[in-house]
Amino acid sequence: MEDTLKITCLHDRHVQLGARMSPFAGFDMPIQYSGIIDEHNAVRHAAGMFDVSHMGEIFVSGADARKFVNHIFTNDVGALEAGKILYGMMLYPDGGTVDDLLVYKEAAPDLFLLVVNAANIDKDYAWMKENSAGFEVSIDNASDSWGQIAVQGPRSQEYLCGIPELSPSAALGFYEFRHASLLGSDIIVSRTGYTGEDGFEIYAPHHVICHLWDLFLNAGVKPCGLGCRDTLRFEAGLPLYGDELSAEISPVMAGLSIFCKLDKEEFIGREALLNQKTCGVERKLVGIEIDDNAIPRAGYPVLNEAGEVLGTVTTGYHSISLDRSVCFALVDSASAALGTPVQIQIRHKTFPGRVVKKRFYQTNYKK
Repeated sequence: MEDTLKITCLHDRHVQLGARMSPFAGFDMPIQYSGIIDEHNAVRHAAGMFDVSHMGEIFVSGADARKFVNHIFTNDVGALEAGKILYGMMLYPDGGTVDDLLVYKEAAPDLFLLVVNAANIDKDYAWMKENSAGFEVSIDNASDSWGQIAVQGPRSQEYLCGIPELSPSAALGFYEFRHASLLGSDIIVSRTGYTGEDGFEIYAPHHVICHLWDLFLNAGVKPCGLGCRDTLRFEAGLPLYGDELSAEISPVMAGLSIFCKLDKEEFIGREALLNQKTCGVERKLVGIEIDDNAIPRAGYPVLNEAGEVLGTVTTGYHSISLDRSVCFALVDSASAALGTPVQIQIRHKTFPGRVVKKRFYQTNYKK
């Protein structure tokens, strides 16, 4: 492992379990344990747990906290109640995406928790500080003090209830959270998920995270790496920052306008998004299914039937749950309609396919 890589509080446990470790977002992270297919299926049919302690936790407080969060966030926290969570983005003025994130409304009247992507922690914190001028707020990057476990899958609630201190959290609704106490520490339990399945996230100090990991492991929850986390979120049609969202890819281009409340009075990037909605965008993110088992990887060209380049694959797999080769791709808007015939160039061959809905897999979980 390179000296410059960070490690999470669970790093030693991953190594002891024989996980395949690899750099990710500046951390030495587990990519797989028993294998991506085995772990993927465990989450789809039972339960698996992920170390997501590399994610960032930034608290915003102060008299102008709600006003400030609404200023930097595309969704609307104006009436957000305590214990509720919203998904949305922070944008550059031109509509490009700084990051996608979750906003948690704490019980204290002027306190929010923003959960951001690991690779963007420093950038996001700097962006928030830069845009806080004129607001009475305090911005606290607490990422190094918190760890996080995500327990995902149709049996996740069952395993959560096996730990007395966590069992009341089984009553949480989708995109809700609550506080609990364990080992003398305050912890946060939420129900959001990033796999398309039911799931819970537990935020806690490092010693509590290590304790909970051991409890879930002893209860039979399968440890899972970031490899299957990607295949799971991809099948469920969920974006990954850096692939389906970036400084060059706006929420409108990514088909995520529902999380951008353009009827808000203002937020950074609002005017750019309004213009994109009114005038259209040159490129759109689509789903594509190809008529072959060949795997369309990120960066592969997307062509029309005449062989002209329409765009580029952003994420692609042979779907584990569906046994089909599918991908996300950013293509010319004129070729983004469902059913549009396309070709994917894989090395020196092309494979025919068509534009389909981005949500490839429909879970049985009722939100």
